[in-house]
Amino acid sequence: MLKSTFQQLPHRHKVLLSFFLAITFILILLPSEPASASKQTNVNADDLVLGQLYPLPLHLESLSEDALLDEMDSPDWKTYTVRKGDNLAKIFDRAGLTPQEVYAVSHAGKDAKKLLKMMPGDELSILTNKQGQFRSLNFRFSPTESLNISFNDKNQLQTQIDKKRIESLLSFTNGDIESSFWNAGVKAGMTEKQIMSLANIFGWDIDFALELRTGDSFSVIFEENYIDGEFVGYGDIVAAEFVNQGEKFSAIRYDDGRYYTPEGRSLRKSFLRAPVNFKYISSNFNPHRFHPIQKRYKPHNGIDYRAATGTPVVASGDGKVIKAGYNRFNGNYVFIQHGEKYVTKYLHFSKRVAKLGQKVKQGQVIGYVGMTGMAEAPHLHYEFLVDGVHRNPRTVKLPKAEPIAKSERAKFMTIADHYLAQLQNNKRIMLAMN
Repeated sequence: MLKSTFQQLPHRHKVLLSFFLAITFILILLPSEPASASKQTNVNADDLVLGQLYPLPLHLESLSEDALLDEMDSPDWKTYTVRKGDNLAKIFDRAGLTPQEVYAVSHAGKDAKKLLKMMPGDELSILTNKQGQFRSLNFRFSPTESLNISFNDKNQLQTQIDKKRIESLLSFTNGDIESSFWNAGVKAGMTEKQIMSLANIFGWDIDFALELRTGDSFSVIFEENYIDGEFVGYGDIVAAEFVNQGEKFSAIRYDDGRYYTPEGRSLRKSFLRAPVNFKYISSNFNPHRFHPIQKRYKPHNGIDYRAATGTPVVASGDGKVIKAGYNRFNGNYVFIQHGEKYVTKYLHFSKRVAKLGQKVKQGQVIGYVGMTGMAEAPHLHYEFLVDGVHRNPRTVKLPKAEPIAKSERAKFMTIADHYLAQLQNNKRIMLAMN
């Protein structure tokens, strides 16, 4: 079509058009000025020449690959305090995370179930990237342990329990009993748990309901626990001495967690002297007691421990429940057989826990103090029988304790000597200060 149009043009126009096409072709074939790039920017706009090539400045920051990735994935830790009624889903919602992320984190491993035990006041730290996506979680569920959930090298969520090292320092206190053991312990700066622990240590030898007297005394070495220099609580009692009515009892804690005399005999015996935490004793062992309800002389073949209704009562020794029920005299009661020789009886429960035929361990709760049956006030009536004969629970001779293993004796004696020396030295210091 172009060819036919060109042939129809006048001869003069054909010549001019051919000339311009030839010039254009020559200009295309001529080499152009080489292009260059430069950081120089000193070009005056008034000096620009049409057709001239000029360098343009390039402003590019030099960033490493890691720096670029960090810029794209900048982390952000935030801590959330657990509120009443909170769960993981609600906390993740406040953090701007998705239900899918909640599901993934809660199914990251068996340790993730610890998130179900979050309590109001606990803190949950969450790490997200710049896009607000979940990266990691930290939940401190005890003074020494925390749960960490994060991605591993395969981009899979995994759980890990991180434990902090506890540093234990030894501390000392002592006290003299004036009104009660409890008040003496409080005055000595002991916690409720420490007071009860001390009573439990010597509970096989001393009946803290009946045998304490004004002038009795105690000395204790115990642990104070620290994490990163911060006090986090008290540890175990490692050594103790109790002077009761002029008789001295000593206890040394060994590596097995048990307490022994300085000679290596276990303080743990077959029976506890008292099976209940008491307030006061309302009636002692008395074969010629005048019964306050029946109005006649009737042997009182046990001890009455007066305590608030609902106070736990424990088995004084390992055994099997041979009777458990209710009658109008005993109220709710439990009888326990300990081997062939011993039987203990517990009367007037508000509620029975142990059942007929059940095997129980020393210290296991078997019922709660009450006033069922023939009782004027809430109390536990406790009896101790040897070969079918009633004995006074506070004075009956108990089976001897087993000694520490021979293989451990040398090590134990070294520890015992060390702690006994510390007890005596601290007592001298305290005496000098007073």
